[in-house]
Amino acid sequence: MGHDTVETPSLSFGRGGQPGRGTPYARYARLDELHSLQHPLSKAPAEMSFIVTTQVMELLFDLVRHEWTLAQQALREDDLPSALAALRRGTHAQDVLTESWDLLATMTPQEFNSFRALFGEASGFQSSAFLRLEFLLGNKNVALLKMYDEVPETHAELTEALRAPGLYDDALALLARRGLAVHAEPSEQRYRASEEVEAAWRRVYTDPEFAALQPLAEALLDVAERVTRWRQRHLNAVKRTMGGKPGSGGSSGLTWLRKSAEQDVFPELWTIRDEM
Repeated sequence: MGHDTVETPSLSFGRGGQPGRGTPYARYARLDELHSLQHPLSKAPAEMSFIVTTQVMELLFDLVRHEWTLAQQALREDDLPSALAALRRGTHAQDVLTESWDLLATMTPQEFNSFRALFGEASGFQSSAFLRLEFLLGNKNVALLKMYDEVPETHAELTEALRAPGLYDDALALLARRGLAVHAEPSEQRYRASEEVEAAWRRVYTDPEFAALQPLAEALLDVAERVTRWRQRHLNAVKRTMGGKPGSGGSSGLTWLRKSAEQDVFPELWTIRDEM
């Protein structure tokens, strides 16, 4: 019978703890602060779900950026296994990010309209964390920095991200160091597809000398495909909850989202498949 004894977890945390600050778990995850950040502006039941979903997405944006940044560092150090591991972890975060739209997917126009006017010009389009991801993907647009003119620290961080190499830039730099003819340089402009880059990726798939780089190509495609899934889910969620009305931040709503969803990320990795 002694073998069936169930151990009771520790229920006392006084030793080395901080009295009045909750459990070690609450302190570590800063739960008091986390659970105090939801402040609906109305009594509409759906608003709480909207706020929590938005905050969850923001946290996931940061997690994805964390993994992509680690992948960049590994690529710069020619550490392909570590880069692939970071990209893989990032895709799991991307999956959760995309699935988080499920929390809003069934919100009716009436439910959304019950509190929409209360957040005024606020829009997810204004998320600096999301914009950092877009810049990392090569979807750069200096004009968007104007939104942060009155937030100097954020403006400086985004300016640095605009000027710095993106994830794809670091992947192409690795290809060049491995002997492929790629001369792509980081730019402050939106990435444009290149025949030179397309030819390099084609050799990765067809020339045994560069076959070791195929896992990188496939990992980047995993990232790109999930970006498109996210954009499509965003489009469908907006289409369902508010139709074709203009976005709260002044965008063209569905038109802008549809155009974004149609843009391939890392385009040459897709076009080479036309001839393979």
